[in-house]
Amino acid sequence: NQLLADHGHNPLMKKVFDVYLCFLQKHQSETALKHVFTALRSLIYKFPSTFYEGRADMCAALCYEILKCCNSKLSSIRTEASQLLYFLMRNNLDYTGKKSFVRTHLQIVISVSQLIADVVGIGGTRFQQSLSIINNCANSDRLIKHTTFSSDVKDLTKRIRTVLMATAQMKEHEADPEMLVDLQYSLAKSYASTPELRKTWLDSMARIHVKNGDLSEAAMCYVHVTALVAEYLTRKGMFRQGCTAFRVITPNIDEEASMMEDVGMQDVHFNE
Repeated sequence: NQLLADHGHNPLMKKVFDVYLCFLQKHQSETALKHVFTALRSLIYKFPSTFYEGRADMCAALCYEILKCCNSKLSSIRTEASQLLYFLMRNNLDYTGKKSFVRTHLQIVISVSQLIADVVGIGGTRFQQSLSIINNCANSDRLIKHTTFSSDVKDLTKRIRTVLMATAQMKEHEADPEMLVDLQYSLAKSYASTPELRKTWLDSMARIHVKNGDLSEAAMCYVHVTALVAEYLTRKGMFRQGCTAFRVITPNIDEEASMMEDVGMQDVHFNE
């Protein structure tokens, strides 16, 4: 009961969770890691609200560490990590009454974007194999046959591959600012429905423009970010005008209207 206080967002749960996380952050033997994965599975099962309600920080930290294990040199660890990640998504689906697994979907994509910067060689064959294992888990899960879950999982792994491919291309075109910005724009476009991620890529586009002295282009990126936030707040009933208010600056602003109501909305913390 103490651990469940405030949906699991309490100092005691934080301490317990940090111990679990520590096992993933420090190098362990193969046998020890297998036990850690089993223990994490039961933690997620017993205290789902910790990961799927309220703040997303614990879910985010867990996704990041599991994804790192999905890139392990040992195939047994990759398999276990992929299955644990699938379990986290599947449990999220059950928690929402088979509606969606928005929370883990969003946190996984954010973690992949961070891993690209932090881990050398992410996105290679090992990581791709792990993504295939996750897909296979969804395809062979008979309990979700009549839901869209397996196609949603497929969409998630496809999206991760897009991010990895685009990042690899970005590395190639570092010296070609126009090509680089084009790639970033297509990434931002693929996140039209996920405000947090779209904002992340628009911000990074703006930084490239500023670096190259293209200030009006950078300003345009920020206008889009502002419109995105306004649109989000309007849909939440916290702001009078949405993105249409910015149409006087650019007709392209209508792109921000394609924000989907349900995707990642509860994990967004925008304000006026």
